[in-house]
Amino acid sequence: EQLSTDAFRPRALFDRYNIEVIATTESPLDDLAHHAAIMAENRAGGWQGRVVTAYRPDPVVDPEFEGFRDNLKRFSAITGENCLTWQGYLAAHRQRRAFFAAHGATSTDHGHPTAQTANLSSAEAEALFDRVTKGAFTPADAELFRAQMLTEMAGMSLEDGLVMQIHPGSFRNHNRSLFENFGRDKGADIPMRTDYVNALKPLLDVFGNEASLSIILFTLDESTYARELAPLAGHYPCLKLGPAWWFHDSPEGMRRFRHATTETAGFYNTVGFNDDTRAFLSIPARHDVARRIDCGFLAQMVVEHRMADWEAAELAQDLTYNLVKKAYKL
Repeated sequence: EQLSTDAFRPRALFDRYNIEVIATTESPLDDLAHHAAIMAENRAGGWQGRVVTAYRPDPVVDPEFEGFRDNLKRFSAITGENCLTWQGYLAAHRQRRAFFAAHGATSTDHGHPTAQTANLSSAEAEALFDRVTKGAFTPADAELFRAQMLTEMAGMSLEDGLVMQIHPGSFRNHNRSLFENFGRDKGADIPMRTDYVNALKPLLDVFGNEASLSIILFTLDESTYARELAPLAGHYPCLKLGPAWWFHDSPEGMRRFRHATTETAGFYNTVGFNDDTRAFLSIPARHDVARRIDCGFLAQMVVEHRMADWEAAELAQDLTYNLVKKAYKL
């Protein structure tokens, strides 16, 4: 009954929740018509809510994504580039990234099975691209292509300033029957063990010391917090740690994240809290939980005389608001 009232319409909730900005993720094949309509209304003095997009290129960078070759043909039609050639394909990405930025995007998002990266020569990359576009590729080729594209995307982020997010480590669509009957993204996504130290090294060898590049890492493998992610973020200027994600976006998951990462990565190599929900009504509760958990963690440090109360108060503001705005260039 309440959901049918004007008070529960999306824009009314956006305003009631005091949301400054909300980001959605779209494929490069999306025309962003809804974002354009909202921006036009903003400019005309109508509703002033800020809704931005983020560049999520999975359908055109994953050779194992269903319809990959057809997606490349659509990519060509949208951009006017020949996306069945390596250079045309890269040019199409640059064009669409600029289009997304013009529609408010400040970030990209990459949901790969692993965090693997690669740094192939131009000739090697072109030969690999030729195999995957012709359909004559192995699973190893598909993984190598995704790996190369993470490095290519990092280079493009260095050029255009878009923040890069990497969300690896989910075995997507694990339930075969569910996938075959209802398609992707219907559930049954299961966390996997994920390597970062070796997987990210090819990318970091090229871009790791670029302070103007910003890469935010997420994980579903909590065993990597202290062993891999915190040391990497503590060392490389381009890396930051995203908050506890998905299965671990919970009170205990958030506590484990802070306890495992803070001694090595500190607070300012993380990005505070941004929720990853598809449930619009849950946004206030999720942020409230994150704030309570972080404040509890800070309070413990104050009680143990590891931090002054004024430092904790300053950090609480940073962890809930300032860091995420800075990290995502908002």
